[in-house]
Amino acid sequence: MFTSNRHIAHSPYPDRLKEILNIAAVNESREWLAFWPGINMAGTPLWTLPGLAQQFGVAHISLKDESTRSPLGSFKALGAPIALVRLIKRRWPEHALSADDLFAGRHRDLLAHFTVISATDGNHGKALAAAAQAIGCGCVIVIHANVIAEREQAIAAYGARIVRSAGNYDQSVEEAARLAAQNGWHVVSDTSYEGYEDVPRDVMQGYGIIAAEVIEQAKCTPDHCAFTHVFVQGGVGGLAAGIVGQLWEFHQLRRPRFVVVEPQEADCLYQSAVAGRLKKATGSVDSIMAGLACGEASPLAWKMLEKGADHFMTIDDSEAVQAMRVAAAGNVFDPPLVIGESGAAGLAGLHALLRQPALKAEAGLDAQSRVLLISTEGATAPSVYEACVGEAAESVLARQAAWLPPSSTTR
Repeated sequence: MFTSNRHIAHSPYPDRLKEILNIAAVNESREWLAFWPGINMAGTPLWTLPGLAQQFGVAHISLKDESTRSPLGSFKALGAPIALVRLIKRRWPEHALSADDLFAGRHRDLLAHFTVISATDGNHGKALAAAAQAIGCGCVIVIHANVIAEREQAIAAYGARIVRSAGNYDQSVEEAARLAAQNGWHVVSDTSYEGYEDVPRDVMQGYGIIAAEVIEQAKCTPDHCAFTHVFVQGGVGGLAAGIVGQLWEFHQLRRPRFVVVEPQEADCLYQSAVAGRLKKATGSVDSIMAGLACGEASPLAWKMLEKGADHFMTIDDSEAVQAMRVAAAGNVFDPPLVIGESGAAGLAGLHALLRQPALKAEAGLDAQSRVLLISTEGATAPSVYEACVGEAAESVLARQAAWLPPSSTTR
């Protein structure tokens, strides 16, 4: 399914949206995260894929590879840690706590009885648990019935207490809020709800770092965007909002088109775009794209996407799996890439549109199009990845290492 946004604002970046996301806050987040050991703040690869561009009939395809952001294996390493730091700084303003000291664990005594909690499909919870472990506070993660044991174990490895709830992701969000109220814990969620916007805003500001790096790597200027189209994952909308906000503020009226892609069974953003207001997903909210299997959009993220995203579309699980295989295969011009189930959504969405002439034209895709894709994760569930691709991630990475020098494929 595909729809164009009837409420898109063809205007400079609005001041009211700067209150949610702005370049200054993203830059500050970037500076603070540089103090977290183990995270790659030098910039993740921006691969150029000329073979795929030729095959798809567009001028250029670049792919931002967040699998190498940290040992966590996903872009979530940018959101939860910065939100946790900002939350702690707001909680103890009289201490003038620095990100440097917090990430170094120098305030463990102060935080000994401070506990954070969040619901997750996997990656956000793992990032929050890792940040809490480094900083020295308690962490409780709520996972729902469909989260596989492999993802649960990856979170627990960072010292978090795991609570498994019934139902889907949205119900686990409700359970996390209930437990927080009952125990005096603090929710660090990437989705907003009534009365809860500060932390999700901070998470989105962390995600904006991805776009900030792309601007530098692709040598963009305010008057020239290296891309005509950006395909970005949906979910609750936080990542999409972070990317849209950063590129819209930087390029203003010269911003690229944004296409938001989500699973067919978790189509809350698509349905919201069709209705012109927030709507719940119409499907089962169960997808192999676990990180995008959300039934309700974040109202805060929707404020950005309602005016900033040009198109919304859905894909089915088989299209995501096929995109994973295409990326893993590589070709004579493009390196083999490890892209996880949710990370493949943008590539799958681009491929789906290009196969449908009417929708391709509506999205403005043609032989001159320059497309940016964002791979949000690597093989964060190795067994799932191998089952989808038919090859272990380690094998794909070995073929990547044997490929041509990276300087010939990245900006």
